[in-house]
Amino acid sequence: MSEAPLIELEGITKTFGEGAAAFQALKGVNLTIERGDFVAVMGPSGSGKSTTMNILGCLDVPTSGRFRFRGVEVQDLSRDQRSLLRRRYLGFVFQGFNLLARTSALENVELPLLYRGESKRMRREAAERSLDLVGLLRWADHTPAELSGGQQQRVAIARALVTDPDVLLADEPTGNLDTERSVEIMELLTELNARGITVLMVTHEAEMAEFAKTIVHFRDGLVERIDRGSRSAHAMQESV
Repeated sequence: MSEAPLIELEGITKTFGEGAAAFQALKGVNLTIERGDFVAVMGPSGSGKSTTMNILGCLDVPTSGRFRFRGVEVQDLSRDQRSLLRRRYLGFVFQGFNLLARTSALENVELPLLYRGESKRMRREAAERSLDLVGLLRWADHTPAELSGGQQQRVAIARALVTDPDVLLADEPTGNLDTERSVEIMELLTELNARGITVLMVTHEAEMAEFAKTIVHFRDGLVERIDRGSRSAHAMQESV
C-alpha cells in the first residue's frame, strides 16, 4: 500500500465577510504535496497564495473542502487540536524575522521549546544544535542588532527548526535581503530540504522560486498551473 501524500487540498474555498460584502479568496483549490518536496508558491497580490498558506499552516480554516495532513482531516479538528498540530509538525519563517530585539540568538531559538514547557537544559541543547545546523553557533550570544540581515534570517530558520518539524513554511523569506544574502538563504533551505524537511515557500521572486523542485502558480483564487522538476541549472550552479 502506497504512503499517503503529506498534504492534500481538495476543493478548498475560503470566503471572507458575508452578504454583499463577501469576498471569495479561494474558489476550489486542489493541491497535493508529497513528503520531501520543496514547493514555491507564486502569484500576484490577491491570487489566494497567502490565504492558502495560512490554511496549510493551520492559522486559518477553509470555508469548505478537505484538508488532509498526514492523512488527518484537519478541517474537522478543534482549535486546540490544530494548535497542537501546528506546534508539533510545522515551523514558520517570516519576511520580517520576528526576533526579540534584546534577546540573544540562542534565547530566540529556544522560544518554541519554552512554550512547550521543556527543561532549560533540553532547550539549550536543542537550540545549539539548531544554530549549528544553520552555521551560527559561534553567534549564539549575539543579539539581533549585532547580526546582519542574513544572519537574523538564519536565526529565524533555526528557531523554526528547533522543534524538528516535518514542514517548514516560509513567507517571503528573502523579501528583506539583498541578492547575495537571498541566495545564501535559498542555499540553506535547499540543504535543509535535502535532509528530508518539506519546504513550502511563498515568494514574488522568480529567481528564488527556481531553487524549488515544484512551483505552484496561483491566480484568481485557483491553482493556475504547477511546474514540477523545474529547478533551473542557474539555481543549481549557484547552490554548489
